[in-house]
Amino acid sequence: MILATVGTEPYPFNRLMTWIGALIERGFLDEEMVVQYGSCTHLPPGVKCYQHLKTDLFDRLSAQARITISQCDENAIAQLDRSGNPYILVPRAQCYKEHIDDRQIELALSLDQAGVPIAWSPGDLVRFLASPQRLSLPTIKAAANDTLSQRLNNLAG
Repeated sequence: MILATVGTEPYPFNRLMTWIGALIERGFLDEEMVVQYGSCTHLPPGVKCYQHLKTDLFDRLSAQARITISQCDENAIAQLDRSGNPYILVPRAQCYKEHIDDRQIELALSLDQAGVPIAWSPGDLVRFLASPQRLSLPTIKAAANDTLSQRLNNLAG
């Protein structure tokens, strides 16, 4: 089973729902799909949908999922790490009215440099589904610290 979650933002994340729908239609997603859709107004066909997930149900579904596709949010990363399963993050973008700012894009850029799987396109999701990888939160933190140190050193000259 694959779990996709968009969190509780009051802004629709229809772009991710459209990507998932396209992958289903093209046969790249051919297993059970559970979607937590929040305020999305477009839902992929043939998926089990929940508008919201209480923490205990999220944890259960996340533990059962082979892979989780999630918005790129700090709180989501901590929740996903508890499952022990591979996950890929998709950042919301202000230009698509998916968030009030681009903080998820900024976080995704940093995490991407640290080796965290980030989907910038449907193709990134396809590649991840074919070869999922899991990074633990301590690994992410260490890589993020290394990336930050390198940036500071570059700025300092």
